Amino acid sequence: MRMIGATLAAMLCCSVAVEGAEIRSCFTPGEDCTGVIAAEIAASQHEVLVQAYSFTSPEIVRALLDAKKRGADVRVILDKSNACSDSGNCEKKGAIAAETLALAKVPVLVDRRHAIAHNKVMVLDGNRVITGSFNFTRAAQDKNAENLLVIADGGLARRYRENWLAHAQHSVVP
Repeated sequence: MRMIGATLAAMLCCSVAVEGAEIRSCFTPGEDCTGVIAAEIAASQHEVLVQAYSFTSPEIVRALLDAKKRGADVRVILDKSNACSDSGNCEKKGAIAAETLALAKVPVLVDRRHAIAHNKVMVLDGNRVITGSFNFTRAAQDKNAENLLVIADGGLARRYRENWLAHAQHSVVP
């Protein structure tokens, strides 16, 4: 009985409804935000759109590859800091993650238009958004103080999807 009460309390503290939207929060240190992201990707059925400033998490890469294998349309836009340098240096961990995804036929684009494409966003199935300060990295999970929101709201997801598509228009293949 105590376990049920504790589970219910944990769910209530992490989810709130705002005008029909369900919002879940996650914070590091102390909570498994990478696991939350991976679970949301695993629950996606049709589409996962990613915009990432820093992207080195093997767990999130794996979840995206699994979604692709399930038939979901997975597409990624990264900040230019994740791309190989003009001299061909691909030692950056973000470039390795990008290459891993691209080799699996996940379309990866680089947003070079802006000084920094500082987004940390995923749009899932057109009805959920993941956003916050949490970069898609192990450091965000293990070392930093970060926040993450998972927002289930079709209207908001549409706005984020439109923004993703606008950035895709001016982004380039690395």
